[in-house]
Amino acid sequence: MQPSNIPTIPSQCFLGEGPLWHTGRQSFFWVDIEKGNLFEHHLATSVTRTRHFPHRLAVVLEGKDGKLILGLDRQLARFDLETEELEWLCGVEENLPLHRFNDGKVDPAGRIWIGTLSTKFTEGAGSLYRVRQDLKPVVQLPNLTISNGMAWTEDDRTFYFIDTPTRQIREFDFDLESGEIRFRRVAVEVPEDLGFPDGMCIDQEGMLWVAHYGGSGVFRWNPKNGELVDKITLPVPHVTSCCFGGENLDTLLITTAQENLSPEQLKKYPQSGDVFLVKLGVRGFRSSLACF
Repeated sequence: MQPSNIPTIPSQCFLGEGPLWHTGRQSFFWVDIEKGNLFEHHLATSVTRTRHFPHRLAVVLEGKDGKLILGLDRQLARFDLETEELEWLCGVEENLPLHRFNDGKVDPAGRIWIGTLSTKFTEGAGSLYRVRQDLKPVVQLPNLTISNGMAWTEDDRTFYFIDTPTRQIREFDFDLESGEIRFRRVAVEVPEDLGFPDGMCIDQEGMLWVAHYGGSGVFRWNPKNGELVDKITLPVPHVTSCCFGGENLDTLLITTAQENLSPEQLKKYPQSGDVFLVKLGVRGFRSSLACF
């Protein structure tokens, strides 16, 4: 799939990431991790607002009472969009100042799953945490390098996860009541020439939409047989994440990055760091709300 005239939101992120569809506000949110910027794009009016935080801002999730949960450096905070008040909730790896959060999602029971990495990208330095209502982060997967994309199946029995440098999408048994996971198999092996799997979401047909960093697009993978089904080709090399949104949950918002591109490459790919909106013939799911 190579859509022509893809609608673009010119956010020029250094490292755009973490897209979220907020049904209540009918807005897409996403972040620029390194610049600490939170973007909100209201779909009907095409108005984009930017809020800034003096932290690395890796994750934006929807919490209770219309508030957001933000992953700032290595801490979770509750953010009130009306008062702009920030309430710190919990943190991880406080003795590792080179670490930060990376990708995060809310599971179907409202628990937050959020990963870490070393900003030096030290192999095996990161972890994936699960955070319940008691706000005590518990390691679920240790020894990760770039903890990244996550998705749950509609029946709440399967969890998919990406540690980017492995080029694998791993499949786990998922227990909804306890939140426990158990490795089942490698569902997808991404060939080297397609870049690295980054952020991910799932559609109502059970297919995985995966942003490929260095792969110039979003790839649709069938996790049942590991086959590539489709690709959205974009005019930028580093595609970082994607999520479904819009009134019918059939619009894919895609984030991209300028990092690791030379001045010559940025001239060649001037839309790097912008956000793309692609209308699809399939639908995704509404994001789960955090339980706090």
